[in-house]
Amino acid sequence: MLIANRGEIALRVARTCRELGLRVVAVHSTEDRDSAVVRLADESVQIGPAPARRSYLNIPAIIEAARRTGADALHPGYGFLSEDADLAAVCAENGIAFIGSPAPVLEVFGDKIAARALMAEAGLPLLPGSMAPPGSAREAREAADEIGYPVIVKAAAGGGGNAMAVVHEAADLASAWRRVRTDAQALFGDDRVYVERHLGSARHVEVQLLCDAHGNVLPLGTRDCSVQRRRQKLIEEAPAPRLPGDLAERMSEAAVAGARAAGCVGAATFEFLVSPGGSFAYLETNCRIQVEHPVTEMVTGVDLVAEQIRIAAGRELALRREDVRPRGTAIECRINAEDPDQGFVPAPGLLTEFRLPGGPFVRVDTHGFPGYRVPAAYDSLLAKLVVWAPDRDRALRRMAAVLGECRISGPGVRTTAGFLERLIADPRFQDAEHDTALALPSPPDPRPVH
Repeated sequence: MLIANRGEIALRVARTCRELGLRVVAVHSTEDRDSAVVRLADESVQIGPAPARRSYLNIPAIIEAARRTGADALHPGYGFLSEDADLAAVCAENGIAFIGSPAPVLEVFGDKIAARALMAEAGLPLLPGSMAPPGSAREAREAADEIGYPVIVKAAAGGGGNAMAVVHEAADLASAWRRVRTDAQALFGDDRVYVERHLGSARHVEVQLLCDAHGNVLPLGTRDCSVQRRRQKLIEEAPAPRLPGDLAERMSEAAVAGARAAGCVGAATFEFLVSPGGSFAYLETNCRIQVEHPVTEMVTGVDLVAEQIRIAAGRELALRREDVRPRGTAIECRINAEDPDQGFVPAPGLLTEFRLPGGPFVRVDTHGFPGYRVPAAYDSLLAKLVVWAPDRDRALRRMAAVLGECRISGPGVRTTAGFLERLIADPRFQDAEHDTALALPSPPDPRPVH
């Protein structure tokens, strides 16, 4: 198995591969030559310098590494090339099993406009929005006037919270349309955008699925990912708390219908926005492992990466719905090398102290260690701290306790650990009354950073 990624997800995939008896090939940039996954792997290949476009986004270099090492499967993790249709197609051409959906499926979900159209055909509820890219600022404004403000202008090829803008008044629509198009072209090489109704206060809830190549689709419950900064998730939990009535079941059925219509294979996550009134609308689909997958694993006992690999090997899902009985509550906090008190700017540096908590029902996914230099070239995620408890109240108390045990320091290094402590203690989060509009807590009185 060649792991075409880095950081904590590369290490997490490598561990499951070792459990399954698979030899592990780690590819790495010059920046990551001493990383934890390189140390664990059976073999490693340097594929380029630090910039991702010349290493982790370099398809020819990755495929050549697979050929040289005899790898017959490739796990892309998340981010980077994990949903790249070209990589999936090249893997197929070279007889390498791609751990994920086939290229045509990735092409559909890589185009948000095409995905909206397909999901509408499958019967999923959508927010009001344009079903084709407006050809001009005037057309964009006409679409927004028909939808009703506020609206959000999004890149058709977008993802990760990039290239989008919320517009509250018609006078601001044209400038937002031009700005998002420019950003989309720069980030994705595709300047198409669309306009959609914006929900100012909604919950971000997603459904995890496993889909095999034999037509079986297995829902594994919900996750709440509403606590975000700059549209990037900070805290996730499973199951999503306080969903009214049979909403969780209806969302799961919608996700299953969407996955079947698209032909998803492997792990897939369908993301929805839930309005204060309890209605839900399709947001997007990710045909890959998610950063927040550990909370689903903690409540179901299912190793999602192992299932991805078995599915890619052509096996039919052994699990059925009656086999999946989620228990308790799991919560994940993302500890990033960022300074929350300075607008979440990255704060990389040498880790001179790196002590993360343990104890009953605590899971830590990290690639960090004392002496590790957190690079400035990549995403700032340093560790994922996950807890489980029989109920949400006890899970919250456990998370508050273990966050207080974190000791991470070094020259220039700051993390979100203390900030997450304040978020967990917020009464709105404690009572599960939070949504995507949750105002993030202000920093406390100055105290030593740890």
